[in-house]
Amino acid sequence: MVAGRGAELLRSATTSGRATFLELFFDLAFVVALTRVSQRFADLGDDSGWTLVAGLGRTLLLFLALWLIWSHTIWITSRYEPERSVIQAVVVGTMFAALVMAVALPRALEERALPFTVAYLMVMVVRPLVVAVALRGHPRRLVPFRLAAWAAVSAPLWLVGALGPDWLRLPLWAAALAVDYLAWALGWPLPWLGAAAVGRWRIAGEHLAERHQQMFLIALGESIAIIAVVFSGVNYSAERAAAFTVAFATSALLWRIYFHRAGLLLTEALGRAGMPGQLGTASDRTHGLVVLSVLVTAVGYELVIAHPYGPLRPTWLLFVVGGPVLFLAARVWLDHQIFGRISRSRMVGLAVLLLVTAALARWSPMVGLSVVAGVLALVALLDAVRNRQRPPEELASPIGRGTPGSHGPEA
Repeated sequence: MVAGRGAELLRSATTSGRATFLELFFDLAFVVALTRVSQRFADLGDDSGWTLVAGLGRTLLLFLALWLIWSHTIWITSRYEPERSVIQAVVVGTMFAALVMAVALPRALEERALPFTVAYLMVMVVRPLVVAVALRGHPRRLVPFRLAAWAAVSAPLWLVGALGPDWLRLPLWAAALAVDYLAWALGWPLPWLGAAAVGRWRIAGEHLAERHQQMFLIALGESIAIIAVVFSGVNYSAERAAAFTVAFATSALLWRIYFHRAGLLLTEALGRAGMPGQLGTASDRTHGLVVLSVLVTAVGYELVIAHPYGPLRPTWLLFVVGGPVLFLAARVWLDHQIFGRISRSRMVGLAVLLLVTAALARWSPMVGLSVVAGVLALVALLDAVRNRQRPPEELASPIGRGTPGSHGPEA
């Protein structure tokens, strides 16, 4: 009977694997947040040296904090019944906190550090306690208690960083975020209770995959919005129109390469996995890189459309070329997760981009973006040729093949 209390909060076999309208509503807060992240990256376009490195580090830290919030939320809605009032309240509360973080993000490492921190800690500390209370006597209540306990460990670092001197904020927050990510990787171990093996969690794999795909599309939509806003805000010219067209083509190619075929089969792979928690964890990390790569690439669009034939600063290559390089690297890893192999076409694209980067430093931004689009088109073409020459590839994921019972009790 004890195990039965709170069981109504768990997802049942009849629950739809599709994302609910509430979850799509929740994503709107992250549309704002990703816009702010892109803007912080864009503000670094004219920086160099240590200023650029420090700026990249700050923005990456803020992105990783947001990604952790979003990732934890989709795991909640993949493990628990999304139509239950308490889960809906948790999602809405998280959305508000994420919106506060998004509003604070442009100056989160300056005068808006406290609201950013308070919103983050409300999600990381209070939310799991709410879920634990709702689970009542169910054994799974120990998992959110673990999350809250570990978040409480890193909370002083977040608060001291927010309230202390500015020069101490970045190292303290970096340490706090490292604790939060390490806790997740280790399964939030506690004395006498051990760790919660995330790989053995029972989740709605199809739901988790769809949420990852949706976040990729949101990031891609952000890149499209940047293309439109920048082009509409500068003086029209044939050069800028050409840059606008190439930027759009690049985004279309990113979409094509992502969904061919691993991105498209992610839902089926997670649905078939005996231990979807393992594959879901790997997919979550990979999609964090995918989303980040799209945001970085979008900054390259902004720089090129604004100054298509201006002098190309070497630091701009971090965005114009670095974003697509990161994207292809993440897609190589996603192919391995779904098919158990390394994608040759993406490796070819990676090698070409890395080889031409030094040469592109001597050309205009428009030339750099055009070369990137050409390499991505080559990758898409190689994919199409491979499809014609061979039958569709079967799923062969090396991750999550077992069953929860074969590796110990489910957490």
